[in-house]
Amino acid sequence: MTNPVPTVRPRPTVAELPRYSRAAGLSQIRWRASSNESTVPPSPLVQKAIVDAAAHANLYPSLQGDQLVEDLSERLQVTPEQIVVGGGSLALLQHTLAAYTGAGTQVVHAWRSYEAYPILIGVVGATAVPVALDADHTHDVDAMLAAVTPATRAIIVCNPNNPTGTELPRTEIERIVTSVPDNVLVLLDEAYQEFATADVDGLSLVRHHPNVVVFRTFSKAYGLAGLRAGYMIAHPDIADNVRAAAPPFGLSLLAEAGARAAWSDIAHTDHIVEVVCDGREYLRREAARRGLKTPVSGANFVWFPVGSRALEFADACVEQGVSVRAFEGEGVRVTVGDRDAEDAVLTAIDSLDWQSARLERCAPGR
Repeated sequence: MTNPVPTVRPRPTVAELPRYSRAAGLSQIRWRASSNESTVPPSPLVQKAIVDAAAHANLYPSLQGDQLVEDLSERLQVTPEQIVVGGGSLALLQHTLAAYTGAGTQVVHAWRSYEAYPILIGVVGATAVPVALDADHTHDVDAMLAAVTPATRAIIVCNPNNPTGTELPRTEIERIVTSVPDNVLVLLDEAYQEFATADVDGLSLVRHHPNVVVFRTFSKAYGLAGLRAGYMIAHPDIADNVRAAAPPFGLSLLAEAGARAAWSDIAHTDHIVEVVCDGREYLRREAARRGLKTPVSGANFVWFPVGSRALEFADACVEQGVSVRAFEGEGVRVTVGDRDAEDAVLTAIDSLDWQSARLERCAPGR
């Protein structure tokens, strides 16, 4: 039986939003290297904390993740009033855009960057202003600054960048912060900060620039992608407005318990980071031996800028039992951390005739 077509219609901006992509071949693969998840399970401390918290699942969580906020405040040396926690850093970015942008405003961001940005910007009614990456697959700071207009209310900087893994050095981040007007928010998405190779710490910028906001997550280096927990750090006034724009009880009881336990288990986080760094070095080195140059990555993945052969590359990986994330006409992103999956990707590379067509290689790594 065919369901009747609804006659209600979404707002025009919603109807035109891009849809978040799915990796191909998920039903037929052995390894998932398409979602930038940790290949290392959560620590035993996290698992126990979740089980213990589940016994109280009949109760609401704290209104604003109060205990996690206290833990973060103590180690990061910022006040609790500067911290907002929620169901992943992406949700917090959405609330920030809702609080500070909207119809008639613009949000500048690099492209290609995280594919959710145009969606979040469109949902709040603002206009996305994408700025192409430079030849090294890195944010083009000059072009991004040139794109700022009187209508600009925020500029998003994903550092390290998803999906290319490239990083801006501290001097370039500071140039963005000091060049934009004071009424423009600089939103630093540091989801992969724990894996970074550059000397960037957004917290120091927050301390000196009231228009800087830092977003971080427990999904990557803490291995909690399935729990959805993240935090942002900002001037107390900005944090207060973001809380006002967010639904109450934004962090579940289990997510808060798991995040607190993961935050306390520093050794386990260090282990996850070590596994990632080893995996990305191995994959980049072995790919280079096969003639595929990749940008230096500061994240838990490697970017293959194979251009028009992206879908072909992804299909070859699926044939070897591993899913990857392909961006048609641009490249392929491969999550690292499982040596068998990395070897499957290398086998896929070996199965393709890279000499039969022009391969769009990136510049040698920095």
